[in-house]
Amino acid sequence: MVEPSRPQQGGGSRVFTVWWRRPYTRGRRRLLIGTGAVLAAVATTLALGSGPEPGEHAPTVVCSDTDNTSLTADVDADGRLDEIHDPDRSGKGSVLFSRADDRVEVGVDDALGVWQKARGLLTSDLETRGTFGDFDGDGYLDLALFRSQEDTGDSPRANLLVHEVRYGPLARDLSGSRSGTIRVRVSFFVAAVRATDEDQDGRAELHVFQSAGDGGYVEYIGRQKDGGVTLREAGTGYFGQGDWDELQPGWSDFGTCVYTGPESTPSVRREPSDATPPSGAER
Repeated sequence: MVEPSRPQQGGGSRVFTVWWRRPYTRGRRRLLIGTGAVLAAVATTLALGSGPEPGEHAPTVVCSDTDNTSLTADVDADGRLDEIHDPDRSGKGSVLFSRADDRVEVGVDDALGVWQKARGLLTSDLETRGTFGDFDGDGYLDLALFRSQEDTGDSPRANLLVHEVRYGPLARDLSGSRSGTIRVRVSFFVAAVRATDEDQDGRAELHVFQSAGDGGYVEYIGRQKDGGVTLREAGTGYFGQGDWDELQPGWSDFGTCVYTGPESTPSVRREPSDATPPSGAER
C-alpha cells in the first residue's frame, strides 16, 4: 500500500503520526496479551500440574457404596482405597484420594495436560467431561477424557479438542502411564459421559452423549479395541438435555461394597446378570 504524504508542519505531523500507528499498536498489544496469557498458563501448569507417580500395588476391589452414588477403588495403586464422586453420572466428577495424613480431591477439569489447556485458552465455551472405568480389563480404573466446545444455539460446533483414554493406575493429577485415542464418529459437543459394566465381564463400556443439532443428543457406546476405545452409535434414540439421567443405574452395575468390619477391605456383591459379553472385545 502506498503511504499517504504526511504534513510537514509540527502539530499536524504529530497528530497524523499517532493516527497512522494506532491500528498497528492495537494489534500488537492484542498479540502480546494473548501470547503472555498462553505462556503464563503453561508455566503455571508446569509448576502445579505434575502429580506423584502412581504406586505399584496390585489391583484391588472396585465397587459402589450402598446408595450407588460413589465408586470405591484404589485409583493410584498406593494400597489405599479412593472415592469417585459423580452424583448424576454426567462426567463432571472428581476423585477423593486417601493419603496417610490428608485427603485430596481432584476433578476431571484438573486432568487436562499442559498443551491441552494452552490450546483452549483462546477458545470460549469449552467444557471438560470425564469418567472412570476399567476399559482394558487389567483391574485398574482408566479415565476417558473429553474437552469440546458447546453448541451455538441449536447448531453444533465441530471442535473436540480432547478425546483420549488414560490407562491406570493413574497418578494423583489423573495422568496415566500410557494413553490411547477414543475413536469418535463426530467431533461435536460431548454433553455427558459415563462408564458401566452392565454385562459384568470386567471391561467397562463407555457411554457418550454427543450433540446431534437442534438441541438433541445421540448416545454412543465405546469398547476397548486396538489400544484405544472405539465408539459406535447405540441406536437408543434422540435425547434432550439431561434425558440420560433417567437411564443411569447409579454405580450398582460395578457391584456393591460389602464390609465385614469397620476397618476391613470390602468385597463385592453383584446381582445376577444374564448379559452376554460382546464378541471381539479386547483385553
